Amino acid sequence: MNEDYANKPDGSSEPVEEEKKREKQTFREKISPFFEKYDLREKHVLVAFGKRILFGLVLFFEVLLLLQFFGSWAVKQGWLRFCFFFVAIVGLSIAEGVKLFVVKKSSRKAVCYVVDFCCVFTLVGIVGNNYLVVLYIVLLTELYFSIEKAFRSFGAFLAVLVFYVLTYGLANFFYLGAELTTMQIITQSFSSLMALTLHFFIVRFAMSFYRQYLRLDKALKELDERKTELEKAYAELKEVTVLAERQRIAKNIHDTAGHSITTVIMQTEAAKLIIDENPAEAKAKIIAANLQAKHTLEELRGSVHLLSGVEEKEPLKSALLRTISESTDGTEIIIRSEIEDITVSDEKYRLLYNTLKEGISNGLRHGKATAFWFELKAENGDINFLLSDNGTGLELGQLKEGFGLSGLKREAARLGGEASFVSEKEEGFEIHLRLPADAASGEK
Repeated sequence: MNEDYANKPDGSSEPVEEEKKREKQTFREKISPFFEKYDLREKHVLVAFGKRILFGLVLFFEVLLLLQFFGSWAVKQGWLRFCFFFVAIVGLSIAEGVKLFVVKKSSRKAVCYVVDFCCVFTLVGIVGNNYLVVLYIVLLTELYFSIEKAFRSFGAFLAVLVFYVLTYGLANFFYLGAELTTMQIITQSFSSLMALTLHFFIVRFAMSFYRQYLRLDKALKELDERKTELEKAYAELKEVTVLAERQRIAKNIHDTAGHSITTVIMQTEAAKLIIDENPAEAKAKIIAANLQAKHTLEELRGSVHLLSGVEEKEPLKSALLRTISESTDGTEIIIRSEIEDITVSDEKYRLLYNTLKEGISNGLRHGKATAFWFELKAENGDINFLLSDNGTGLELGQLKEGFGLSGLKREAARLGGEASFVSEKEEGFEIHLRLPADAASGEK
């Protein structure tokens, strides 16, 4: 028969490995509820679980003492001594239960430790050294666990060794009648002292390792929380960035299309007025308006390319002169200018370019302007922009800053500059814009 297969009751066979896998899976399913109930990675869960284990061990060794010394021992030693033995065991159980599950304050726990001392002392005198060191180990585990500082824990350990030697000597003297010297007591209890010492260092090492694990686990949880907070902040920032991008798109479309469409409207309106008297000039204005509309479409496409990061722009001076030419071509508008050739960053380029178009558009639509003066200069580390018109103007107290003007102020402030407006009734309107010049290296 093949060793890889085993016979089943129905005569069929299956791989042994598959049987083992099923057995392992069944075992995991049985013990998984235990680990789900007791998550020992949590300190309070570990403490509660450890207290139950310690109390169970105390009861277990007390039962062993009862089973070992009940019966013939009780008859030989007398029922009175057995009663003391039984009271000591019950007292030890109650003291441990109260200390582990009821009392929280250290001062009250000290009373429980005194009761433990009396009970253990009584047991040593009655039954000798049997299981004594084991009881000590069980009782001291909770003490070492509750003391975090190494110096205090080591002091408690030394006190325990002295206490153990004294207990052992007194028990031999009062109950067994043996007068032993200090060296004889230490020699006879040497193995127990070594067991207590080994227990102390094992518990200290285990608790030091566990506390370090708790610190690392806490640090990891804090990192996870901070990561979650950062992800949340990033999502919020992303949302704000998207909103800012939408606003910038709206402003680009407003500044780009608004000026051009205004020019087209003015050209077509002028053509309507003279179409009967001067058809040739009206035709020229319509042709200019048509060209302007086509150019507006190209500019809108350029805005899309700009937002996608693939826009290729012409020099600033050339773009400004082209805007002026488009505004005057086929119209009776006069725009005089003095423009210096300045290299600026992309953001400042867009702001200067769009401000000129917005200013001309507003002057034509709202101020009924027919002439403009435009000036762009770099002096004393600043870029100075001035656009004035001969429109109707208005009192500044009556100025309602629309989308373009309020956006201009915000954008100028964001770039480290400022924007202001000067106007009086029937005295035209002026836009003043100051921006810091770029570094000598050039900000592209």
